[in-house]
Amino acid sequence: MTQPAAHVPVLGALVLAAAVAAGCASGGPSPGTPGAGQGAEGPRWERQVTGITVRDSAGDRYRYPFLGGFNGPRPQLMDIDGDGDPDLFVQERTGEVMLFENDGSGEAGGTPSTESGSTSGALEPGFTWRTDDYRDLDVGEWYRFGDVDLDGDRDLLAQEPFSHVRYYRNDGAPGRPDFTLAADTLRTRAGEPIYSDPQNIPNVGNVDCDDRQDLLVGRLDGTVTRFEVSGFAGDTAGSNAGRGPVPRFRRVTDRFQDIEIVAEIAGVRHGANSLLVTDYDGDGDPDLFWGDYFESGLLYIENTGSCSQPNLRSRPVPFPPDDPVETSGYNAPTFGDVDGDGDRDLLIGVIGGAYNPLLTSADNLYYLENTDSGWSLRTRRFLPGIDVGEESVVAFADLDRDGDDDLVVANELDPRERTTSVMRTFENVGTDGDPEWRRAGSLPMRGDYQYAPAFGDLDGDGDEDMVLADWRDELAFYRNDGPSDGENDSAETGGRGGGDWDSFSVADSTLVTLTRGSHAVPALGDVDGDGDLDLFVGESSGFLNFYRNVGSPTDPEFELVSDEYGGFNVGRRSAPTLADLDGDGDLDLLVGSQDRGIRVFRNQGTPREPDFVADGRLGVATRGLSVPVLRDADGDGSPELFSGSAGGGVLYFDRRDAP
Repeated sequence: MTQPAAHVPVLGALVLAAAVAAGCASGGPSPGTPGAGQGAEGPRWERQVTGITVRDSAGDRYRYPFLGGFNGPRPQLMDIDGDGDPDLFVQERTGEVMLFENDGSGEAGGTPSTESGSTSGALEPGFTWRTDDYRDLDVGEWYRFGDVDLDGDRDLLAQEPFSHVRYYRNDGAPGRPDFTLAADTLRTRAGEPIYSDPQNIPNVGNVDCDDRQDLLVGRLDGTVTRFEVSGFAGDTAGSNAGRGPVPRFRRVTDRFQDIEIVAEIAGVRHGANSLLVTDYDGDGDPDLFWGDYFESGLLYIENTGSCSQPNLRSRPVPFPPDDPVETSGYNAPTFGDVDGDGDRDLLIGVIGGAYNPLLTSADNLYYLENTDSGWSLRTRRFLPGIDVGEESVVAFADLDRDGDDDLVVANELDPRERTTSVMRTFENVGTDGDPEWRRAGSLPMRGDYQYAPAFGDLDGDGDEDMVLADWRDELAFYRNDGPSDGENDSAETGGRGGGDWDSFSVADSTLVTLTRGSHAVPALGDVDGDGDLDLFVGESSGFLNFYRNVGSPTDPEFELVSDEYGGFNVGRRSAPTLADLDGDGDLDLLVGSQDRGIRVFRNQGTPREPDFVADGRLGVATRGLSVPVLRDADGDGSPELFSGSAGGGVLYFDRRDAP
């Protein structure tokens, strides 16, 4: 992941600080929370979804290369800005919902390519990323926009801890939403809290076409509870007191339309679900869609009654009827005019159910276009970016010896090969100062999961060797043997795999063995100034292991100094990287973690006698597992921060100096 001292980027007079750009709904990014040591006029880091061109193996550009990946996206199409076209909300993480503004530039079409079922060439989604955390609204495990109070704008329901329903009232004007937390917990007329299982996504709709909205809540037994708004009142119950008019509900039935959709697995009846109420067939009455944990597709229940007298007792049928979608299960649908042609298209977020979610850990946002001849699946990755599955690790190395950095992204388990981690490679077909990465294939190592590579010249021959960790407690040393034909070729991606890529052979299968822990992440750097590379290793306990190289620049030998180096513990899954953060000539330490962001340890010693001192957290919003690496990818003299993520993608933060 890091480099020998000669290649470690010097960051200039970088003050240890950062701020994440979290764009608002109406415009560009806004600064986030200051990080360690940041003054009012200091530099910051800004979240970038684009900024460096990345292409797939067919040469098609990823529009959103650095989103960070999706494992279980929950989409909803809705016109939030009042400009007449649907914007896209996507929830991937607990408590946050992303916004992609519809900019009207989308095109639909194209033919499926061989890469992950995506669409090549003609598909260009017309949505612009605005923020990872829309309005800082805490949405818990699920969210649902709907006009609860029938005032013409969309309010927001979300999951409250302990599985109650939170209500954000929209007090804004058309096109200028303003959400007020009006109730922590929605209640019935009798004051009873409304309960919704956290794994079930309810829906707001008017199922009988009267002047009162309904709330449909799916249950784990496959039934649906219907609540209907019975009035509004100033809420005086508990923590809701004084927050203004809040809907009160009448509990209509616990068996709405006698719906019961369950699967019996090992004698257990269970039906985690996602509900959608919409007039799909355009006959003026609401129909029902159901995505179930134990259903590989999407179920459609047609309303054979009328608007005022609904009849949803017809048999559920897989959707689309002529060519049903098949996924790993638990599908969340949303309809809207994605391509601007006047009809409603369909997006399906695959949350991942009973049918091996690994298969959809990268291909999980389906776009079905509504065409004259029926529904056409255009892509399984509607927001295309780098996504290798789950728990990605990022590294850089000049693997084709052309003088610029190529990109390596490893995963926990590969969604295509399924039994091994794979290290995907992206060749830099640009320059050292103007990178452009293109999917090239993968490194040939197979057989273990949770690969984490670190590159550096361990044998003094001028090329970059590799220390490779995996889920076990042993780390291997792979010697760089120079160019070898086909070593980067990967048939499943159609990778280029030219003959000038470096090849590797095992020089030592047990270079070091951890005293405890697993899921190791290595980092190389000359921290004691003796001319050879030393080794830090993070692992599952959150401590750091430090191995001093007591060999030579051409013959490494690592000796354990401490398996609790400095007493530093970042919580879980420590992931170190080394760089001279403050330009004082010695290496400082950044350590990622599973869920506590990136910690900074400043070297207050010397290049030969390091003394790492805790200096707070780097103020960047990582997404779950953070595995950082610093690299001056664009040659501007200051580093960019890259990180793997739980979602299997790559996060990218660019340094910005204050004006």
